[in-house]
Amino acid sequence: MPEVLALIPARGGSKSIPRKNIKPFAGHPLIAYSIAAGLQAEHVGRVIVSTDDPEIAAVARDYGAEVPFRRPATLAQDATPDLPVFTHALAWLEAHEGYRPDLVVQLRPTTPVRPPDLVDRAVRLLLEHPEADSVRGVVPSGQNPYKMWHITQAGRLAPLLEVPGLAEHYNAPRQSLPPTYWQTGHIDVIRPRVFAAGSMSGQVILPVVLDPLYTVDLDTSLDWMWAEWLVRHVDLAMVWPGRKPRPMPRRLRLLVLDFDGTLTDDRVWVDQDGREMVAAHRGDGFGIARLRAAGVEVVILSRETNPVVAARARKLQVPVFQSVTDKAAALRRLLQERGVPAAQAAFVGNDINDLPAFHEVGWAVAVADAHPDVRRAADWVLSRPGGHGAVRELCDLILDQRLSPEDSHEP
Repeated sequence: MPEVLALIPARGGSKSIPRKNIKPFAGHPLIAYSIAAGLQAEHVGRVIVSTDDPEIAAVARDYGAEVPFRRPATLAQDATPDLPVFTHALAWLEAHEGYRPDLVVQLRPTTPVRPPDLVDRAVRLLLEHPEADSVRGVVPSGQNPYKMWHITQAGRLAPLLEVPGLAEHYNAPRQSLPPTYWQTGHIDVIRPRVFAAGSMSGQVILPVVLDPLYTVDLDTSLDWMWAEWLVRHVDLAMVWPGRKPRPMPRRLRLLVLDFDGTLTDDRVWVDQDGREMVAAHRGDGFGIARLRAAGVEVVILSRETNPVVAARARKLQVPVFQSVTDKAAALRRLLQERGVPAAQAAFVGNDINDLPAFHEVGWAVAVADAHPDVRRAADWVLSRPGGHGAVRELCDLILDQRLSPEDSHEP
């Protein structure tokens, strides 16, 4: 077997979407999807992230990638091209480990929606064609460039491209024009000799063609919203970090909340008499009120026994159960008493004592700053930390799905 390295470039200074590479996307940090694509491929031997950012490095390691070196800041600028990033990585690996891969796979974090077989398919294609320099992922063009124009210095329209033997090709039916393809950024597989020649692709480039449904490239907030909608509502076969997350129940009847670290930021203020105070987010209360008005029951389960928990629950008009050491057992009793199927219940937590409860409900949710094991086990990871509007974010997400037109048929 040839030695295949998957290299994921992920700098920390994204401008269009700040901290983009570790921002939660459909339940996991964005970079986790590219890491999973490499780890789950049969032909890939190593998955390495090249980053200048210590937080990205920590998240990458948490999801199973190697980060053996730190990328120099000079190679992490807005205008830094791919080539010096890859030559730096390969030079470091050879100098420090004597490691020289036969093929290098580029997996960009900004294209997280990949078919499960894409990496192996692209690697096999290059291995079967020793004359080729690289393989590149493409989709059929959404807009055919043979119908595109440019404006001349005289202010007139002129065709961008010509089609030999076809007069006025810009007026011809689309079916009569040559097919064209758009490079998506999902994958490149490259022979190292190409980098040595000062290129990222070489001269002989083979296509691996993807279904246009997988065309996701996250450059703007609007791109992000569309891509998360696609992942939630379209049943695409795609690479998922770890197990495939379960979708939000379309008919959610019960939302169960942990208290510390979910409705609070997990800090506590203690006065000289031992009285405790916590900080809560007013938006969480408004979100819970809207959710209850829509017919969703909300319950709090807390490991602690503290008057502050009871006081906050009274303010929210939500039932609370304290001193709960076995949240899984408490959840089972709660579902049985209320006659709610597990598939129609959700639980939100932040720490490892919440993990057993995840298996008792149809949808498990973690706040953004949850313990890494909790984030990995969750079906959805919120973008806000506990005590800072995480519950409000979740309530809005649930209400948005309940009101969406495609769910109006749900019994």
